[in-house]
Parts: sequence; C-alpha cells; structure tokens
Amino acid sequence: MRSGKTALYEDLKRLILTMELDPDEVLDESSLTAQYGLSRTPVREVFQRLAGEGYLEIVEKRGVRVIPMNHASLRNFFLVAPMIYAATGRLAVQNYKPAQLKALKETQKRFRKAVQTHDAAVLVLENNRFHEIMGEMAANPYLQPSLGRLLIDHCRIGHTFYRPQNGDMEHRLQLAADHHDAFIAAIEAHDEQAVVDLVFQHWELSRENMEIFIAPQGLKADHLV
Repeated sequence: MRSGKTALYEDLKRLILTMELDPDEVLDESSLTAQYGLSRTPVREVFQRLAGEGYLEIVEKRGVRVIPMNHASLRNFFLVAPMIYAATGRLAVQNYKPAQLKALKETQKRFRKAVQTHDAAVLVLENNRFHEIMGEMAANPYLQPSLGRLLIDHCRIGHTFYRPQNGDMEHRLQLAADHHDAFIAAIEAHDEQAVVDLVFQHWELSRENMEIFIAPQGLKADHLV
C-alpha cells in the first residue's frame, strides 16, 4: 500500500505526463495536504523532489507550478533530443543488465496492449517507462538527468500522438510499437549501430506528429557522441 507521500509523488508525475495538469498550472498546497492526509512539510518535500527532476517549478512568492512549455524550451528540446537519445541508446547496448532487458520487454507488452485498447493514458506512461528503462540501462549519471527532463516534455508535446484521429495516425502508432520491438532485439543482439539508426527513425516519427510546434532540424547526434 502506498504512503500518502509516495502516492502524491507518483500521482503528480502521472498527472503532469498525461497533461491532466497543464503546463504552468499552479498547484494548491492546501488542497493536496487535505487530499493526501499529509502535513505541509512532506508535501513540500515532494514538491522539491519533483522540481529537482524537472516536473515542477518553485518560484518565491508565486508558489509551485507545473514546469511550463514555451517557444524557447520547445526549440531547445527539438535541437538536443536526438543527441541525448542516441547517446542513451549506445550506452544502453554497452551496459544493460538482464533484469533491465526483462523489464523493457514487460513494458513493451503493456504498451502493445494499450495500442490495441486505445488507452491513451497508458500509452503515454508505458512509452515513457520504456525510454526511462533505456536510460537506466545506459547507467550514466551525467546523461540520465538530461534524458529524464527530455522525456517529460516528449510526453507532453507528443500528447496527441497517442490519440490517433485517422488511419495514418493509427499506422504511425503501430510503427512506433514496431520500433520498440526492434529496439529490444537490437539491444539483445548488442548491435549499437542498429539502436542508433532506430533512434533517428523513432525520433522522426515523433517529430512528424508535432507539427503544431516549431521543430528545427535536430543536431546529427551520433556525430557528436
């Protein structure tokens, strides 16, 4: 059974990733203390933890709000995401543990099931978990915080990707699931180049579905790592 503090932490993460809490939305500390049966101190500790992980922004005299998304942050996201994902993929191949590969496969099973049931919230969370596990496989303390921050905005920017409105969008979602299977196979085969190639294919698939945002051509990441 989750403690109130753990429940608050996990619930806020989920609500931010699934856009049930909007970017820049102010959190009501009083209502959260009442809802989770906590005093102000543990609630503020959760806020501090989530701020450190990139989910929240704490501004003196303005309170706590969900990390915003603006033109500058989106531009920076699109420029560096391929580089971070490619480096993560290479290191995942080099450093993964069998238990992590098993967890990746289990996450993919849940993702596939959510594709079939059209459960957008589960798709968002399982896709995020899939790429989190790849970050854990990479086992690099410098890279992992950057990946974590990228994944927050990737979830939020790509929100509509998991709610396909036509046949083409359905096809793209199926292709994303196929990419996940290919990632697993390439990692298991210790094929670094295949993983990096998949990173760029997977990234372009996501990027093409983010047309409402300005998406400058990403840096050719693998030349930099």
